[in-house]
Amino acid sequence: MKAVVMERFGPPEVLEYREVPTPQPGPGEVLIRVHAVTVNRTLDLAVRRDGDNRGVTLPLVLGTDPSGVIESVGEGVGRVALGDHVAVAGSVRCGACKQCLDGHEEDCAKPGHIGVHRWGGYAEYVVVPERNAVRLPKDLPFPDASVIVRHAPTAWNLLENKAQLRAGESVLIMGASGALGSMGVQIARVLGAQVIAGAGSEAGCALARELGAEHAINYRAEPLDEAVMRYTRGRGVDVVFENISDPELWPRAFASLAPSGRLVTAGAHGGGIVPLDCRRLYHRRLKIIGGAGATQANVERALTAAVEGKVRAVIDRIMPLERAAEAHHIVGRREVLGKVVLTPAA
Repeated sequence: MKAVVMERFGPPEVLEYREVPTPQPGPGEVLIRVHAVTVNRTLDLAVRRDGDNRGVTLPLVLGTDPSGVIESVGEGVGRVALGDHVAVAGSVRCGACKQCLDGHEEDCAKPGHIGVHRWGGYAEYVVVPERNAVRLPKDLPFPDASVIVRHAPTAWNLLENKAQLRAGESVLIMGASGALGSMGVQIARVLGAQVIAGAGSEAGCALARELGAEHAINYRAEPLDEAVMRYTRGRGVDVVFENISDPELWPRAFASLAPSGRLVTAGAHGGGIVPLDCRRLYHRRLKIIGGAGATQANVERALTAAVEGKVRAVIDRIMPLERAAEAHHIVGRREVLGKVVLTPAA
């Protein structure tokens, strides 16, 4: 099969499109013919650059969220079958820690990732554990499925489970023109919240309004917290959905919270180290909640919402797999709204 292999860390040019042996599924595994896989800043670009302190073993094939058709199955597989359309949930749970044994796999103490700790979907075929294969509705396009299964369940988990966002509350969605943020805007609307979107460009703001945000703020052009207070008549928002962790933007996002507000976060491509106003934290009884991952219920709700037309994938462009290095350059320069998708299928 053809795959994009990296033998060393470095710039996008370390990604080499070449022939490698087609993998075969072992017990409890399935072989998927890949039709789509997305390009992610964290799990792809950061891992390619220097490993991102994730214990990567080289050579590696990136790609945490492929989708496609099951071509063969290993011994003991029974939940999915040949010909099924599936997307891959990229987190690999250990299955042995207390959290996994208690049924809280999203909080696994030793999580791994497809495309980071084992070969991923930048290839014509990929082998994954059966439990990571999410059966798809047949009429959901593969590029959309990869984006939705990758980001919508996480956004649902953050907003509903972690922040406990309720109908009628207000929420500020940061990075609203990105893949996770655009899902956050749509899911917050599904949950009945009043949505204020924050994006780094006028085009991003326009997209957020198209997705259902009542107000959109270009936080590169005006002070974010001042605009939020203007839209909320000085109260602030009940929830901030933060997925950037930029040291300049974080304080203004945090300052946008109303008393007893909650900030949920899963993302750090803006740097990850941010200042925190602890006086404001305790005087206004605020909460900061970190939490990546999702539950199976989040995945099912996301797919149902997609089929019903309540949630859609925001895709900037679809590129052939052999242009993976070029795609990394494009994403690295932040020239996109939504997601870049690679497809190895003819």
